[in-house]
Amino acid sequence: MDFSFTEDQNAIRELAHQIFTDRATDEFMLGFSRSDATYDDALWTTLAEQGLLGICVPEAFGGTGLGFVELCAILEEQGRRVAPVPLFSSLVLGGLPIAQFGSDAQKAQWLAPLAAGEAKLSAAIAELGMTAAMVPAVTATKDGDNWVLNGEKHAIADGAVASCILVPASHDDGSRSFFLVDVNTAGVTVTAQSNFSGDTKASLALANVKLGSDALLGQQGQGDAIMAWLEQHADTALAAMQVGVCDEALKRTAAFTGERKQFGAPLGSFQAVAMRAADAFIDLEAMRSTAWQAMWLLSEGRDGDIEVRAAKWWACQGSHRVVHACQHLHGGMGADIEYPIHRFFIFAKEISFMLGNGAVQLSKLGRLLADNDDIGVQALAV
Repeated sequence: MDFSFTEDQNAIRELAHQIFTDRATDEFMLGFSRSDATYDDALWTTLAEQGLLGICVPEAFGGTGLGFVELCAILEEQGRRVAPVPLFSSLVLGGLPIAQFGSDAQKAQWLAPLAAGEAKLSAAIAELGMTAAMVPAVTATKDGDNWVLNGEKHAIADGAVASCILVPASHDDGSRSFFLVDVNTAGVTVTAQSNFSGDTKASLALANVKLGSDALLGQQGQGDAIMAWLEQHADTALAAMQVGVCDEALKRTAAFTGERKQFGAPLGSFQAVAMRAADAFIDLEAMRSTAWQAMWLLSEGRDGDIEVRAAKWWACQGSHRVVHACQHLHGGMGADIEYPIHRFFIFAKEISFMLGNGAVQLSKLGRLLADNDDIGVQALAV
C-alpha cells in the first residue's frame, strides 16, 4: 500500500480545492440555500472548463484519462465545501461504468458530453441499501434486436437532471443486465423526489420503453458483475467525499472553540471539549486511512471488497460521531440551520445513507468474513 500521492494527483487536488473554495464560500452557500436552485450551474461549467468533469474519461473522448485516485481527490474537495453539483452521480455512478464496460459508441455518446459539461449521468442503484422486498423491479424483454423495459426505480441520485440513467433490469432467466436509458426516450418518466437534504433524488418509471441493442452496457447477463464493480467504486468514492466533509467540519469547530470564550477562557481549553474533539479526530483519521486503503486497492485493479465495506462503515459511523460532536461543540449556533456547520451535518448524513448505512455495510462485511474462512479466523483472533 502506497499512501504517497504523485505530483499530478496533488496538482489535481489543489486545482479542485481552489475552484470549490473560490466559488462555494459561506456567503454564497447561504444565498444559494435561500434560493430555489438545487445545483450550481456556474460551478458545473467551471469544472468542465478546467477539465475536472473528464478526469476519468479517456482522452479519445475529450477527457484527461486519469484514474480513480484523482477522481476521489476531487470528490473530497467537493465535500470540504459541501458544493451543490452532481459530481458523484455523474462521474462515479454514470461515468465510471461506461468508461469501464461501454463500447466506443457509448463512450462517444455520453462521456464526451459529460467531459464538456453538456450532460449529466446517474444510475438507479439505490437498491444496494435496501432489503430485497423493498427493491422495485425493472424487467427487460427481448423484442427482435431491441429490448423493452418496464418497471420503476426510486431515489436515483440527481436523477431529475440526468440526461442518461444506468438501469439494472432482470431477464426471465433471473439474470440481470445494465441498460443506458436516455431520459428523452418514449415511455420514460422522471419525477423529482425530495428528502431531508433537498430535491436531489428522482423516481424513474419505464412503460414499454423500447431500446436498441446499443443501449446494453457490457454483455447480456453481466449485470451482477457490473453492479458489484460499481458498488465498490461508489462506496469508496462516498467514503472519500465524507473525509472532506468531516475534515472541514472539525477544522471549523477547532477554530470556533479556540475563539469562543466562556468564563473568560476559550472553550477549547476545557478538558471535556478537548476530549470530545480528540475523539472526533481519531474517528476522522480512521475514516481517512480506510478510505485511502480501499481507493488504492481499486486503483490498482485489486479486489478490495472487504476494505471497501470497512471504509464505507467508517464513513457512516465515524462521520456521525464527528459531525454530531462538531454541531454540539458549536452550542446554540450549531442548531441554526443557516449557520455553516449545519450544512456539513446534513451532507454527512446524506452520504451515510446512500447505498446502505452502517448497519447494511456491517451486515455485508460479516457475510464476507463468514464466507472467507482464513480472513474470518484472523478477524476473530484479533
